[in-house]
Amino acid sequence: MQIILLDKVLNLGNLGEIVKVKDGYARNFLIPSGRARRATEKAKQEFEAKRAELEKAAAAKLAESQALGAKLGGTTIKLTQKAGVDGRLFGSVTNADIAEELTKQGYKVAKAQVRLPNGMIKTTGDNTVNVALHTDVVVEITVSVYGETA
Repeated sequence: MQIILLDKVLNLGNLGEIVKVKDGYARNFLIPSGRARRATEKAKQEFEAKRAELEKAAAAKLAESQALGAKLGGTTIKLTQKAGVDGRLFGSVTNADIAEELTKQGYKVAKAQVRLPNGMIKTTGDNTVNVALHTDVVVEITVSVYGETA
């Protein structure tokens, strides 16, 4: 299926590009999330009419993400979890836990934006985590996990 991208999509293309994707990816993800539209002649004409407006909105979104990234970059958050004597956690620290703590500190971050490069954190200590605020803005933060004996 050919679609027009209404937003930059990682590993697919930029705003305004017409790309061919699998039908299910377009119907189930891109079109319902508002990131794409079927590439019919009418849709192409409507897109060209609104192109400047969409580019302006995308630039504003990028600027907002860059501003948040400048504040968030290098931040250290501290989490306390129950742990055994050897430093292993009973359970793990997930991206939802990290996003919740960042939200408490005043940063607007969704759990899908938190990327754990080595999987969930299962030991105490400092860990580096990536936060993807935009497809072009990825910042690193440090998560310090402290053990709490039961």
